[in-house]
Amino acid sequence: MVRSLIRRVLGRQDVGVSNSTLELPPSDSRDRARAMVMGLQDEICSGLEALDGEGRFAEESWVRPEGGGGRSRVMREGRVFEQGGVNFSEVQGEELPPSILKQRPEAKGHPWFATGTSMVLHPRNPYIPTVHLNYRYFEAGPVWWFGGGADLTPYYPFLDDARHFHRTHQAACDSVHPDLHKVFKPWCDEYFFLKHRGETRGVGGIFYDYQDANGTLYKGQDPAGPAAQVSVRLGARPLSWEQLFSLGQANGRAFLPSYAPIVEKRHPMAYGDREREFQLYRRGRYVEFNLVWDRGTIFGLQTNGRTESILMSLPPLVRWEYGYTAEAGSREALLTELFTKPQDWLGDSTLEDRCRPHGAIN
Repeated sequence: MVRSLIRRVLGRQDVGVSNSTLELPPSDSRDRARAMVMGLQDEICSGLEALDGEGRFAEESWVRPEGGGGRSRVMREGRVFEQGGVNFSEVQGEELPPSILKQRPEAKGHPWFATGTSMVLHPRNPYIPTVHLNYRYFEAGPVWWFGGGADLTPYYPFLDDARHFHRTHQAACDSVHPDLHKVFKPWCDEYFFLKHRGETRGVGGIFYDYQDANGTLYKGQDPAGPAAQVSVRLGARPLSWEQLFSLGQANGRAFLPSYAPIVEKRHPMAYGDREREFQLYRRGRYVEFNLVWDRGTIFGLQTNGRTESILMSLPPLVRWEYGYTAEAGSREALLTELFTKPQDWLGDSTLEDRCRPHGAIN
């Protein structure tokens, strides 16, 4: 019985991990995780209102009948942001949804708790990227994990913007352990990938999930992919509950420094109908990912979350065009040929040669 319990707590990827790495969450884990993500929501909303200068977040609180609730904050028709939302949620229950049991079947039978903050911003100016953030904590009896990440989706991209976003999140990851970003960056490219289109949602950022004390950094769906290969090469990197808590806090607080300078630099740039139409077309890809592939959307709908809050990530305006192909050699083609493919943004100097002819470096 004890060995069976240990296997369930460690999960499916516990090969070579000793029992000594097992760690129960602190007695106040739920309160601290809740306070952390609520604090991030407050800090980010305050920073975004200052950045926009005119827009303000309207808040709606909601209650989930099965247990928990949340507060949704949405900004519409701001100076910078056409629409954006920053959510907090806390949900709990007795029966886990299929999307979680599929990943962690050993959590079956335990009352569960999940809390997190999520954000999507859709700026009006096509030169400012859409951006997404999510940090969360899950607990079911002795089973617990942290997850999260942030990714950038440009429409008219600049190499310096992609590098700044990645560099800022790398520094946040490195503040906890220097090997984390090596796995979380390619994991982001893997997760935010539209399989039916053969392209990434944008230039990526970081993504991680199911991070507990067993030391396996990659716990995704592609055991042969780049993130898995890096994780295997690095070996186990056991992190405590406290370290993983600090990881979510550090990356959450890195968001504004990673994004605000991009907004400030791109907002004054003039654009016309061509840029706006292309932005609306590419927003369609964002909708496709969130409705077809995103696990957060699936989890929220399966657990009877608030539909308006779950679908807050969708843009206010979008268009689809049958058989669209970007003009060869155009700035639009640069996006689809380079900026929707996984790249070594910080280490590949040849990217400058491909971006320079389009004025897409800085």
